[in-house]
Amino acid sequence: MTIYKIATENQWTEAEAKGVFNGAPVDLADGYIHFSTATQAKETAAKHFAGQDDLLLVSVDETKLGDALKYEISRGDQLFPHLYGKLSLEAVTDVVEIPLNNEGNHIFPIDFPQ
Repeated sequence: MTIYKIATENQWTEAEAKGVFNGAPVDLADGYIHFSTATQAKETAAKHFAGQDDLLLVSVDETKLGDALKYEISRGDQLFPHLYGKLSLEAVTDVVEIPLNNEGNHIFPIDFPQ
């Protein structure tokens, strides 16, 4: 199954330079890397990244994360994937931009799962 991380371009450029993603500031503060499932990603973008235009959607193969990945109850009593460790770039399957439309809403790829 694929899970998703929304990251800024700067955060991801740093991850590529290091070969590993340590997490965004909120991840570092919480002690795990926040991910979303396909059904949660658009709401996550709207709630936590409203109007932000430098975002990337990072697709991750959860089967490559091992026991460090836990599904835990979070927003709206939904189970969200949390990674208790660093994200190896070997688990990343795709990275695409999430641009904004004229109304300031994020535009996800046309083939993004609903």
